[in-house]
Amino acid sequence: MALRIIFMGTPDFSVPTLEALAEAGHEIVAVYSQPPRPAGRRGLELVKSPVHQAAERLGIPVHTPVNFREEADRAAFRALDADVAVVVAYGLLLPEAILSGTRLGCYNGHASLLPRWRGAAPIQRAIMAGDSETGMMVMKMDKGLDTGPVALTRRVAISETMTAGELHDALMRAGGPLMAEAMAKLEAGDLPLTPQVQEGVLYAAKIDKAETRIDFSRPAEDVHNHIRGLSPFPGAWFELTVAGKPERVKVLASARGGETTAKPAGTVLDDLLTIACGDGGAVRLVRLQKAGGKPLDAADFLRGTPVPAGGVLV
Repeated sequence: MALRIIFMGTPDFSVPTLEALAEAGHEIVAVYSQPPRPAGRRGLELVKSPVHQAAERLGIPVHTPVNFREEADRAAFRALDADVAVVVAYGLLLPEAILSGTRLGCYNGHASLLPRWRGAAPIQRAIMAGDSETGMMVMKMDKGLDTGPVALTRRVAISETMTAGELHDALMRAGGPLMAEAMAKLEAGDLPLTPQVQEGVLYAAKIDKAETRIDFSRPAEDVHNHIRGLSPFPGAWFELTVAGKPERVKVLASARGGETTAKPAGTVLDDLLTIACGDGGAVRLVRLQKAGGKPLDAADFLRGTPVPAGGVLV
């Protein structure tokens, strides 16, 4: 006997979980997603979220309330008479009226190994901190921020060169089967729930634009982790003077330089874009993108924008 599920999600990351639940034979009675947002070159066209579009392909009704402050929206949620709500990157904090608005509660697919990296940007923060692994977790939601008991976990290794975009995709692929497994266990009445430990709590704050600039005075490992943790979006950047004008350049991939140097931080050490860092180490800038341009490997970038050895990047 299939569960009656309300699915709540917005970005691409959420879509495989919605599809996995539908393929498992559950009745998705409704999908909730963020309202259509302005997009396009002029920002004049309203574009439905990836989850909204996926729900329409699956023939599932979609609701897009701005929030759940109105009693009418809360009543409409309860009236769906669902067994459970599944939440993956929905984008709204859910009030108690929604958390308790289904027979079995709300279950969240969260992209970290809780209690490490609760909050908005767990994928980026895990890489920026140099973590060697993370994972997807299915958690029963409560009033706190990612504080509920954990049901199932799927661990994912983080390699030394993996970017946030690559980790996003790996976790996205893991999330669908994991949530389908959790809902099968919930339906059978044998889904385990384990309270989170109180040690090791870290919060993954939303990425602020002010922290995206590369600080080459930091240790080489930190610089490398900062670059890959912000790739491809929003992108870590430095400023380069081109034709007498300062221009931002995003770095989408880097590698550890491997050798120590006494040069000042930010010094360009060679013709391969190896840059001195604050601890005497170095990073090599592997893939770059100028504003309005396309991503380029370092060799192609240097053909159009020479960066001579001995200069200093800021």
